[in-house]
Amino acid sequence: MTLVGRAALLLAFAAALYAVGAALWSRRAGQGRFLRSAERSVWAVFAATTTSVVVMWTLLLANRFDVADVAGYSNLTLGWRYKITALWGSQAGSLLLWMWFLSIAAVLVVVTNRRRNRELMPVVVAVLMGVAVFFTSVLSFITSPFATVSPVPADGRGLNPLLQNAYMESHPPLLYVGYVGLSIPFAFAIAALVTRRLDSTWITSVRRWTILSWMFLTVGIILGSRWAYEELGWGGYWAWDPVENAALMPWLVATAFLHSVMVQERRGMLRIWNMVLVVLTFTLALFGTFLTRSGILSSVHAFGESTLGPYFLALILVVLAGSFALLISRMSLLRSENSLESYISREAIFLYNNLLLVGLAFAVFWGTMFPVLSEAVQGQKITVGQGFFDQVAAPIGLALLLFTGVGPLIPWRTASRRQLRRRFMWPLVVAAIAVVPAVFYAQDGAHWWAAAAIILGAFTVACIVGEFWRGMAVRHQLGGVSWPGAFGQLFVRNRRRYGGYIVHLGVVSIIVAIACQGAFSSQGDLALRTGQTGEVAGYQFTNEGGTRSRDDHKMSVGVSLAVSEGGDQFTTMVPGVDVFTAQMQRSSEVAVDSSPFRDVYVVLVGLTPDGLARISVFINPMMMWIWIGGIVMVIGALIAVWPGRRPRGPAAVIPAGADGRVRE
Repeated sequence: MTLVGRAALLLAFAAALYAVGAALWSRRAGQGRFLRSAERSVWAVFAATTTSVVVMWTLLLANRFDVADVAGYSNLTLGWRYKITALWGSQAGSLLLWMWFLSIAAVLVVVTNRRRNRELMPVVVAVLMGVAVFFTSVLSFITSPFATVSPVPADGRGLNPLLQNAYMESHPPLLYVGYVGLSIPFAFAIAALVTRRLDSTWITSVRRWTILSWMFLTVGIILGSRWAYEELGWGGYWAWDPVENAALMPWLVATAFLHSVMVQERRGMLRIWNMVLVVLTFTLALFGTFLTRSGILSSVHAFGESTLGPYFLALILVVLAGSFALLISRMSLLRSENSLESYISREAIFLYNNLLLVGLAFAVFWGTMFPVLSEAVQGQKITVGQGFFDQVAAPIGLALLLFTGVGPLIPWRTASRRQLRRRFMWPLVVAAIAVVPAVFYAQDGAHWWAAAAIILGAFTVACIVGEFWRGMAVRHQLGGVSWPGAFGQLFVRNRRRYGGYIVHLGVVSIIVAIACQGAFSSQGDLALRTGQTGEVAGYQFTNEGGTRSRDDHKMSVGVSLAVSEGGDQFTTMVPGVDVFTAQMQRSSEVAVDSSPFRDVYVVLVGLTPDGLARISVFINPMMMWIWIGGIVMVIGALIAVWPGRRPRGPAAVIPAGADGRVRE
């Protein structure tokens, strides 16, 4: 079976290489049949890669310990779910998964463009298959998932206990789907540059792809944060780890692109900027893969030392050099159709928003790579702490929160004082009311930025609710529909706009929750014998006794804690520790009691034979709203990307002057 897997990868490499040549050759006059041949080769790449994935999963499920990746990441006691997960637990397996998703995406592009974008498709296919050539060559000639070992061990080492978690079954694949999806806007952008079709056609073709990729990245990042929160036992959810940053950077730049593309569609502006954003987004997706495979930075997610770093770095340099050389050669064709008429206009707000997002991405990049740069220049690796990232992200996050509310209310081109006064009156009133609780919670002045987040969050929510209200009012009055019907019609007739507003509500929830969690959290350590009680931040914890157990692959200890507030017990928590015997690795089983306003988070540090339990307690306010915000963002993205349909029967005619922001 290992020979079948290797042969399938070699076939995928050959088919991808042929697809590149045939697609480029098809651009010659009268050679359209070669494009059809190239597109059939895309199907061959998909079939061959799928065969390799199926073979690898079969080897994992069959406990074929003669295969290095099976011996290193699976064992006899591992459940079938985690045997499936072990595919992306290894370095070669994760690259195989990346390649498989790329082949699926390429097939979907071919299928959805059978009758459109035919002038762009030769270059699109060539770019996607060019990336496939890189990955299949790495998998075939450098790091094969089907490498064998001798002598064959009787059992494998097993999957890293930290990865034996439900969130890790979905977190890496979702991130990979997001990374791979970003290759499609890049391919269309390069095709537009090569063919000189630099109108908005390529933008329209990749809009849904970009939103979907952004959505998968969002889900992957949120689930990764949840995994870190529940599995690592340190009380937090985001540590600015290099691999966390690697996922965040393309997400930030993709967010900037999704906003600035609206300016190009509406006003014919930012055409060069959008090309740059597409190139940077895909490059950062490759850079994230480079960070986890190069071994140049230490991370809980990384694969350690590896020989793949130079190959990925070479690919990144080729992508950057080729893309920007092509972009420079087309500069004269990318001039904006209009110019910025006012610094107080919707396009100006989008531009400010873009600069903040890209600026934050650059700051994250700088902080992530500074240890490498310092070692290269000074010979000493200087690590950038979490404080640097927090200090940079806090003011940028507040500014983004403000623009999230302001942007939709300001008209295109220019805004009059009367328009601004009418549209911002009620949001400013709501913000003024929010000053009272914000000042109360941050009365010592030490947490001004949390107070600012509460005030700006209230302002932004009022702006978004006002947008929904105005749209509903127009449709209710002029369309003759009920209020619920008017609300539903907002999404039927303009899913993209109002889905975006839902996303913005999720962003508000996350930013305000992060600010409150960072400002008002509490932490304490307790050492309790059986029957003893200790207190942290007004919560009492009583040790009701420890538990110990052992099975074939792990030893477990735990302690039962009665948790009270004000003398009233409201829950029993059982934090624990597992020690996996195959790896002799410790894994925390944290206990979390969640409510809308706070999480009580308890970690068992140690349990002595005489019953002394050492625990760490974290009181994390507003944590639930980070996860709720992520769900809301995904719902909004799904609404925005969902295919629309034309309503049957005559539609209500809404006068242009009634509400310019609701017109279709």
